Amino acid sequence: MKPKILLATLLALFLLAGTVCAAPAKPVIKADKTYFDINTGLYVLRGNVYIGVGNRIITAGMARVSVSSLEVWGTGGITVTQGDICFTGQDVYVFGMQDQAKIDGGVSFTRTGLTITADRAEFNWRSKLGVFSGNVKVSQHDNTWTADRVTYNIETNEIVPPSVPIMAGGGE
Repeated sequence: MKPKILLATLLALFLLAGTVCAAPAKPVIKADKTYFDINTGLYVLRGNVYIGVGNRIITAGMARVSVSSLEVWGTGGITVTQGDICFTGQDVYVFGMQDQAKIDGGVSFTRTGLTITADRAEFNWRSKLGVFSGNVKVSQHDNTWTADRVTYNIETNEIVPPSVPIMAGGGE
């Protein structure tokens, strides 16, 4: 009976070790002032905030971070970058477990050959879709146009129909 218990224990330890190794990368968190608020369970960061998870980087003037849920609430001129994409805005809420971000306050999205500005944006890293809404302006190569709402596929580097331009024009 003891060999079966030993084997079961070793198997459980092996599976647990595999689960721990497969866990997402720990975030790198830096700021001028950092403290842990025991009442909320959040890290509070002020001044030159830098949060890096894998190759995704968030900067802000101030942020609150839940390491357990990978949620970030940032304010004060935020940026969210990953590879050749960059979002900027006033506020960001990132729910990392769902690989999604919401950015408000004069959003600007840039990528080689493309700029999209809007009042707000939502981005989903799983579906690779960014949804821009409110006073949207798209500049791609020599073409510029505006719309109320635009969905952009980062994987195909294309605007997803239906995005009917309100006003089309060349090279504003």
